[in-house]
Amino acid sequence: MATKHSRRERERRAADNERVRQVEAAWIASVPPAVAKAFAAAVESARTRGPEPRRPDMAPGTLPRPPRPGHEPKVKVEERPKRRRAE
Repeated sequence: MATKHSRRERERRAADNERVRQVEAAWIASVPPAVAKAFAAAVESARTRGPEPRRPDMAPGTLPRPPRPGHEPKVKVEERPKRRRAE
């Protein structure tokens, strides 16, 4: 489901996007052609590579370390329904 935005918000975003295109075009025109070509190639390779895989959800600065020997997490036992005692 798309988010609804006001007409003013859509117009502002369109104007911002157009301004970004203008700035990019001016920057590319100001850079030597060899540098612009190398930059375009780098951007294209990054886009084809795709996003990085998601990192594990850990506190910042924490190294992923395996548990110490003898401190491994317990293996979960399958839950079995309790049998009723015969009366």
